[in-house]
Amino acid sequence: MQAIQLEQPQSFRIIEVAPPQAPAPGEALVRVHRVGICGTDYGGFLGKMPFYSYPRIPGHELGVEVVAVGDGVQNVAPGDHCSVEPYINCQKCYSCRRGHTNCCENHQTLGVHCDGGLRPEFIVPARKLHISRKLSFDQLALVETLAIGCHAVDRGNPAPGNHVLIIGAGPIGLSALEFVRVAGAKSIVIDINPQRLQFCKEVMGVDHIIQAKGDGSELKALEEITGGQLADVVIDATGSNKSMSAALQYVSFAGRLVFVGITQQELSFPHPLMHRREISVLASRNALSRDFARIISLIESGQINTQPWITHRSDFGAMIESFPTWLKPESGVIKAVVSLT
Repeated sequence: MQAIQLEQPQSFRIIEVAPPQAPAPGEALVRVHRVGICGTDYGGFLGKMPFYSYPRIPGHELGVEVVAVGDGVQNVAPGDHCSVEPYINCQKCYSCRRGHTNCCENHQTLGVHCDGGLRPEFIVPARKLHISRKLSFDQLALVETLAIGCHAVDRGNPAPGNHVLIIGAGPIGLSALEFVRVAGAKSIVIDINPQRLQFCKEVMGVDHIIQAKGDGSELKALEEITGGQLADVVIDATGSNKSMSAALQYVSFAGRLVFVGITQQELSFPHPLMHRREISVLASRNALSRDFARIISLIESGQINTQPWITHRSDFGAMIESFPTWLKPESGVIKAVVSLT
């Protein structure tokens, strides 16, 4: 069967791979219907993702159907439609034993550290499948993106009525925005792209938007919005070391700064500012199993509307040609999805 492989940065190719064997105990064979494309995939393509290894079959935002299960599998059955939790953890290390499976010491993310879902079928641990009886394959492929934002907001732990500033209105920033709303907090988004800011305001219902100009006006605008208090929680989803280093200035006294974007560059900021305000600086990596079940329930109940998310589509055969166009800001891409069936 055919798969799409990222051989090296900026070089996709179609390869032949052997069909998967029957699933072993605890495993499931899945048929891939949809693959969402995210910032990690773009970073891997550009050679800017620090954890990426080559050559690699990408694809970790997945809507799949269970084809067969191995011995002992009880949580799923053939025919079930599922979202895939792509964070393969060892279940034995210190992090896993404490429940921090998202940062397993031997962590492998599908499509990043090991081969992912841009192929018709493959084997996954059955425990990483999350069933929905209602969601479409498109919606199931969006669950992982939403899980990243869910976990980031949980790390920031905003209270109802808090001001939460999200820096960067890409898919991860937008996913965090959904859970700021669910938490009952007030949302503020900063971005350099006016088209994305307009999307946030008109489609996502953001309370306040701020155009990033790099001239200090952003801080003044935030002070006006918050009555001088600044943001109780700041979530930087840019992956830019310059943005991440500057984010501290937006955090209130006793506030929290969450880095969900990833950079290979060093970060630096003045310690007196952090110390005076007693700011908590947090990282947010991946998500937890419970986040997937929660998100599926929120979409099924209508509390999260996935309709605005998918802006671009491709079938399997056209993906290699289409992919570079999704990198262009003028494309207006929010989420591109590849159909395999």
